This record gives sequence, structure tokens and C-alpha cells, in this order.
Amino acid sequence: MKICVAGQGAFGQKHLDALGRIDGVEVSSLIGGNQESTAQVAKKYGIPHYSGDLAEGIARADAVILTTPTKMHFDQGCQVMKAGKHVLVEIPVTDSIEDAENLVKVA
Repeated sequence: MKICVAGQGAFGQKHLDALGRIDGVEVSSLIGGNQESTAQVAKKYGIPHYSGDLAEGIARADAVILTTPTKMHFDQGCQVMKAGKHVLVEIPVTDSIEDAENLVKVA
């Protein structure tokens, strides 16, 4: 299974550490806001593609893990699901109950 991780910070790296221990999983893309930091993390974990554009990562993956700031979760979660991909959203899922309920409706 090909996974895209969005978020190159501490939570993203915790997920990358765990994914590295699972047979049959390949991290195909790392998406981050700071491209210098994203490039460093991609190199550290041997990830072949990195970008600041979530759509690029979605196109290269079967599923996406969102470890981005909470305020981005709703829009990014919708983007991933509308692309027909599986998504794991790091907690909290959204900033509001209304957005969380709307995210469930998109699924």
C-alpha cells in the first residue's frame, strides 16, 4: 500500500517511524508547508517524492495520513475523500463539531 503523509513535523515523523515497521507499506510522498524542512525529512526517511501540494501526494498514494495543523484538516480531509482515497486524520479531527459532522457527510 502506498501512503502519503501530509505534515513533516513531529507528528508526521512519528507516523513515518511507525510506517517504516509495517511490511508492504511504502511512503510514496511527503507533503509539507516548509519545503526545506520537508526535503530534509523526505531524505531522512528515503521518501522518493515531496511537495507542498497535497494533490500531488494524493495522486501517488492509496491512502493519506494528515498530520497537518488542525485548522487544515477539514479541507484536506474533504480533498482526500473526494479523490476516492482513504484518510487518517490526526487528532483533533477539526476545530469545530460542525466541521467534524460535515466531514463525516463527505465520507
